[in-house]
Amino acid sequence: MGARAALRTKHQSLRATAAEAAGLRWLRVDGGPPIPFVRSASGGTLVIDEIPLGEPNLQAAVTFGRRLARMHLAGAEAFGAPPEGGPREATIGMTEMLNEPAPEWPAWFASQRIEPYARQAGIDVSDVCAHIASLAGPPEPPARLHGDLWSGNVVWGADGQVWLIDPAAHGGHRESDLAMLQLFGCPFLDHVLGAYQEVAPLADGWQARVPLHQLFPLLVHAALFGGGYRAQALSAARAALRG
Repeated sequence: MGARAALRTKHQSLRATAAEAAGLRWLRVDGGPPIPFVRSASGGTLVIDEIPLGEPNLQAAVTFGRRLARMHLAGAEAFGAPPEGGPREATIGMTEMLNEPAPEWPAWFASQRIEPYARQAGIDVSDVCAHIASLAGPPEPPARLHGDLWSGNVVWGADGQVWLIDPAAHGGHRESDLAMLQLFGCPFLDHVLGAYQEVAPLADGWQARVPLHQLFPLLVHAALFGGGYRAQALSAARAALRG
């Protein structure tokens, strides 16, 4: 009789459970980062495989960069599209997040990822939204995003692989995932980004667009926690306008 897999159980809202389960299933793509298997998702309880923890290392970082690029390249139906089977009304962290498909990234990002959280946080970033078409860089097709790619959701496994957990998955711009990865830190980040670009080179000027993409998670944090996140969000808005 084989050993039983260790399981991780989360209790949350019905909507959050449905969204996370759909996201985990959707992010499992050929050649992409490993994603925990969803054992069950019902009644506000999500059960997934537990990941034994390891230590960050260079080779795992390089492999992760390449696999993250392949996950993004798997694509999505539209910007803002929810994962297959996922709800339109999802969550990010402890707040709501709407997955409303749209044909173009700049207007969608302004209306669905900047303005709602700026209102909640009481921060004026209207100049960014007004000029976002010129700030957005070259058009790209919608990528398959993790959507909440901070360091706590990037797990360095004992198996030598980098696993992804707790997504707020949707169709978006791949620079958004990479910008969040930079915002909250990632071991061997330069190697992750270098390996990523071997598979899916980023458009010229991507470094200057990092603050624009970081504005979304910063505004979410400002709306939830206030404090220093408000100042960080305003600083990112100013940097985004400078390009």
